[in-house]
Amino acid sequence: MSRHAELDPPRIGGIILAAGQANRFGSQKLLALLGGRPLVQHVIDAANASSLEDIVLVVGADDLVAHLDPGRTRTVRNPDPVRGLASSLQLGLSVLDDHLHAALVLLGDMPDVTTALIDELVARGRETRASAVVSSWRGRRSPPAVLHRSLWPAAFALSGDVGMREILAGRDDVAVVDVTPALGSLADVDVPSDLDDRGTVRGAH
Repeated sequence: MSRHAELDPPRIGGIILAAGQANRFGSQKLLALLGGRPLVQHVIDAANASSLEDIVLVVGADDLVAHLDPGRTRTVRNPDPVRGLASSLQLGLSVLDDHLHAALVLLGDMPDVTTALIDELVARGRETRASAVVSSWRGRRSPPAVLHRSLWPAAFALSGDVGMREILAGRDDVAVVDVTPALGSLADVDVPSDLDDRGTVRGAH
């Protein structure tokens, strides 16, 4: 890599993990309507409007895609999603553009993540060149998070229903973005009661 390339802003793509089994929800929660759109569509739309470069949506079932508008997001199917979150993360990383320096990992059941938050995480990743940039919501670190390519081998060593928390535990070269209401929230959807009658996520504000 040339010296000039080392000084260029890191190129960051995105992965949306949407292959979970949603056992607690009782049905395909990612298609549950929220404001007239499927839950995961909110995440897709926020990513598509952001400064992310290549974006990959990892699904576990083909019928999910038929109900979505991917826009510029590419879709790949995890053929064995019961292997857990790690397998979907690994699949997403493996198909991203080879020229990317880092990947922002998003969860499909966090519909209040905004384009503004995604762009803030990307900007922090470019400014700090940290190994990772994580979101912090009410004092708790959480996805979405940027994972530098130097840490991808650790992701490929994971197995089961685990993700970046296992990779980042104990690391001191991690930047943090505090999520304010202006940036959305990190409230997720696990059960139907997490969606109220007004089509918003409980605890989001």
